[in-house]
Amino acid sequence: MSIDDSKSPCISICALDENDICMGCYRSAEEITDWFMSTNEQKQEVLRLARERCQASTTIRLM
Repeated sequence: MSIDDSKSPCISICALDENDICMGCYRSAEEITDWFMSTNEQKQEVLRLARERCQASTTIRLM
């Protein structure tokens, strides 16, 4: 897999929350800035972290 195989997860909903996490793609501001200079392995890690953030933010919590 080449570096170009990891496409940006941006969905053009670019708004950072109070923790500097994008509410569209769930990457941090730093991860977004560094994306195009990152190796494929780094991108895969960012995508993994973004998936975890997305799942954590959409989990329904019952009282």
